[in-house]
Amino acid sequence: TWAGSARSLVSPLRGALRCSGLSRSYTAAAEARAVLEHELETIRAAGTWKSERIITSKQGPEISVDGSRGSILNFCANNYLGLSSHPEVVQAGIDALKTHGAGLSSVRFICGTQDLHKKLEQKLAEFHEREDCILYASCFDANAGLFEVLLGPDDAVLSDELNHASIIDGIRLCRAKRLRYKHMDLGDLETKLKEAQSSRMRLVVTDGVFSMDGDVAPLRGICDLAEQYGAMVFIDECHATGFLGPRGRGTDELLGVMDRVHIINSTLGKALGGAAGGYTVGPKPLIDLLRQRSRPYLFSNALPPPVVGSATRAVELLLASNEIAQSMTAKTMRFRNKMTQAGFTIAGSAHPICPVMLGDARLASLMADDMLKLGVYVIGFSYPVVPKGKARIRVQISAAHTDEDIDHCVDAFIQTGRKHGVIS
Repeated sequence: TWAGSARSLVSPLRGALRCSGLSRSYTAAAEARAVLEHELETIRAAGTWKSERIITSKQGPEISVDGSRGSILNFCANNYLGLSSHPEVVQAGIDALKTHGAGLSSVRFICGTQDLHKKLEQKLAEFHEREDCILYASCFDANAGLFEVLLGPDDAVLSDELNHASIIDGIRLCRAKRLRYKHMDLGDLETKLKEAQSSRMRLVVTDGVFSMDGDVAPLRGICDLAEQYGAMVFIDECHATGFLGPRGRGTDELLGVMDRVHIINSTLGKALGGAAGGYTVGPKPLIDLLRQRSRPYLFSNALPPPVVGSATRAVELLLASNEIAQSMTAKTMRFRNKMTQAGFTIAGSAHPICPVMLGDARLASLMADDMLKLGVYVIGFSYPVVPKGKARIRVQISAAHTDEDIDHCVDAFIQTGRKHGVIS
């Protein structure tokens, strides 16, 4: 029949179309794979490939590394105060796990806010001496969620050219006029502030400490200019919270401008226990508005109770005593002075981030591998993490390091540096 003949024609046609569609799909996937593999090979050829070493122990000044024998000294963690494995911090996480569970399976505004979250937010606001605090899954999320809410098309944001990638990405999401000023250049910042005078609001945005070089933003001068030209000041304090300043409050305390900085974003994932999480502290109306409109907050699960419990205990330890924070300066200067005397170039100033400048990406990677063989865990940093031609090994001093640990690290650098011709 006609219907039977039609079906006999349509069925093979459908099969052919399916095969054709699958063929195109496989071709597209193969072409994408080729593009990706070429890009990966370009990274390897440039000497900027980033391998991930596997740690088989808890975080601390001494760790176990897969493929290495014995204990390894760790000199590249953000564990500035050694709290990642502090017994009280660990126990607080265990206690919170038992009393409040492993997670909330919810964002904050639905059924994801526990008394633990509110307690930590209150403690962080108290620590920074600000009105209120809002927690995020990370400081990257805090930076992604702030500027879009605070600033509109009639506003202006003035950002240091070397600000962290999360700040740059967050600013891209907002509709404000964007002005980038030269790194820590107050003259250029003033020029940009003059350009922004017609804007409704002006926000100066800077890292408190720039993580790749360990240099500290000139906050006194920034605050002076902000007040002169009617701007607010925002700082990212991820590499300062807990250990800079007499009480470890951060860069604003170090430089005496706590009452002149308006908004702070920082992290729980470095000095404050090192697990995860970030936050914003500032005026209560801003925090209230972020709870209503900040997309990373509204669409991300609440921080897990064990993380919140551990971070809360870390903050309580710092509120109770500045002893740990005070121990950082002498240890930092011990490393910097010994390395400089040995002939190495160390960027930054008195910050525990101590970049050993090498220039060449492949050299930084090879030296880091040789350091591991000598029992010291460090990592080479190269493009795109740092600018081309400015590769380095970034050493980070912790309050948990002993003088003997620091001296061993310096000795390993001297041996490795001589091998590769970096020092004589």
